[in-house]
Amino acid sequence: MRKKLMAAVLSFVLFMMAGAPLVQADTSAASAVLMEQQSGRVLYEKNPHAIMRIASITKIMTAVIAIESDKLNEVVTVSEEAVQTEGSSLYLQKGEKILLKDLVYGLMLRSGNDAAMAIAEHVGGSKEGFVYLMNEKAEQIGMKNTYFANPHGLDDSERHRSTAYDMALLTRYAMENETFREVSGTKVYRAPSPEGDWDRVWRNKNRLLTEKYKHATGGKTGYTKKARRTLVTTATKGDLDLIAVTLNAPDDWNDHIYMYEYGFDTYDPKIVLEKGKVKASNHPFYKGNIYLKRDAVYPLTKKEEEAVSIRFRLLKPKESWKEGKVPEVVGRAEAFLKDEKIYSLPIYYQGKTAEKEKKGSWKDWWPW
Repeated sequence: MRKKLMAAVLSFVLFMMAGAPLVQADTSAASAVLMEQQSGRVLYEKNPHAIMRIASITKIMTAVIAIESDKLNEVVTVSEEAVQTEGSSLYLQKGEKILLKDLVYGLMLRSGNDAAMAIAEHVGGSKEGFVYLMNEKAEQIGMKNTYFANPHGLDDSERHRSTAYDMALLTRYAMENETFREVSGTKVYRAPSPEGDWDRVWRNKNRLLTEKYKHATGGKTGYTKKARRTLVTTATKGDLDLIAVTLNAPDDWNDHIYMYEYGFDTYDPKIVLEKGKVKASNHPFYKGNIYLKRDAVYPLTKKEEEAVSIRFRLLKPKESWKEGKVPEVVGRAEAFLKDEKIYSLPIYYQGKTAEKEKKGSWKDWWPW
């Protein structure tokens, strides 16, 4: 017992000396990621790139494709194939006519596999056509270790796989869409029944949102016998927006709360590059004439705040610029955390005759 206690104390001291977070492998998940939404910084990870089954969190992509199709107000006729889809269901009826918007809510709140198929057939023309759209979008987002074989996440294909990191990337992308945020964060939704004399009432299965965590803002649950429990959630506290993903996690609700509490307690969003005029050069051409169009915000620990440095790279002014032929973008402002570049923003010239952005040779840049 004494040896175990000494080992625990030693581990704590080593962690404190290294400045590493005290949150290593403390979730039940086989794979997990906690990501800050605005910057994409990973605050916690456990086997983040392990390629695994993902079950119904697949439906985040299905919802994204449906929302971006601009067809939410179109009427969908439910097919026999959609009705016969196994697993969780909205109990749609063959030949029923229902708004695509209602299907998306049923998809996200109740995880309806029949809704997933009805959406796929209407938006993609077929299941296969929709799957093509899913994988095309995954490539655009940068989901390098993901392949979608269906719109619902059932274990009907050995190829249907993703990673906790890729699903965090997808959720980060999805949360930029106002409609997705609204759907994902809805606790109860009413949709007209086929007969029109009563409403279907769908309550969100995401218990983190509905009862367990006051800072939760949305997400998607998942489960199959082979994938086990999968979960994606989002949460906001103050100015910090976080995304949590767990794959094969028997205690996923508590895992997500644990990761969120760690994230909110440890990190604060800090402005590392500030909007407005940039004092990057004493050159008379640049002095008082260059600026950043927006702030760059990055989550940092107290200790990390002291390790942030800023570097500027500016194009060497040319004779032709005196005639007003100045490119709109004349440099870049870069923020570093120790030796790691964490942000890069274009530096703009405020002259009225600025042309559209032109790319300069790397030989034309110099650190200032």
